[in-house]
Amino acid sequence: MAIFKGAGVAIVTPFTENDEVNYAALDRMIDFQIEQGTDAIIICGTTGESSTLNYEEHDECIRHTVEYVAGRVPVVAGTGSNCTSEAVRLSIHAEQSGADALLCVTPYYNKATQKGLKEYFTAIAESVSIPVIMYNVPSRTGCNILPETAVELAKTVPNIVAIKEASGNISQVAKLASLANGCLDIYSGNDDQIVPLLSLGGIGVISVLSNVAPKFTHDMVANYLEGNVAEATRMQLEAIPLCNALFCEVNPIPVKTALNMMGMEAGGFRGPLCEMEEANKAKLQTALENAGLL
Repeated sequence: MAIFKGAGVAIVTPFTENDEVNYAALDRMIDFQIEQGTDAIIICGTTGESSTLNYEEHDECIRHTVEYVAGRVPVVAGTGSNCTSEAVRLSIHAEQSGADALLCVTPYYNKATQKGLKEYFTAIAESVSIPVIMYNVPSRTGCNILPETAVELAKTVPNIVAIKEASGNISQVAKLASLANGCLDIYSGNDDQIVPLLSLGGIGVISVLSNVAPKFTHDMVANYLEGNVAEATRMQLEAIPLCNALFCEVNPIPVKTALNMMGMEAGGFRGPLCEMEEANKAKLQTALENAGLL
């Protein structure tokens, strides 16, 4: 059974003016997401600036989110790391905190061979009993999960059940779907490729766009899954300018800026992330206005 079908939000981590996690703002964002139809909350992912959260903050963000969501939708905890033992520790804590599933990014900076990836994901999955979603985003990690590797893991490790595919390589996703033949749920990790990935058998998206347009993103996926392909395609194409604006600088700089423009109190960034360039900020504002979000 799928962890979720539809649109899950890779939610931002809001910060206070003192650079602490703003849990009150996070709660408001979670309520906004659920009220607008988001199908899952993904906490402490790339968009949540997980790489700049200290261990205590990372653990507490997961625990707090699970407690606040209180079963209204599934909570998926980001627990990947460039250190296998740390990923295992984070994963065990997330399970103990009540997370419904884990999102584990490939090791970054030190990368890994395909053999190393198999050992990494197996170690994480065997340390817990909840489902694991592998996260493939080679543009950020320098490490690509080959389709053969992903399928072998799904077939040999019972709780490795899904992959977030953000390679941007539709040919790779097609090969993955063909080899998997249903043994692995596939989520889009790119908001500009939601419908293309659904057309290859995907069941949803783990989305940055959902932070600012949760109902729209949910409805796009729902339309496709309900057979309204033309409407889903229309929505995908309509979203392209906003998607481009949300990725005109490294994620999550634009999406946090957009949320602040919308009055959502996302706060600032932790270095090396920084404020947007003014020209890009103007483009983002225009895209939000054109989408009816400002």
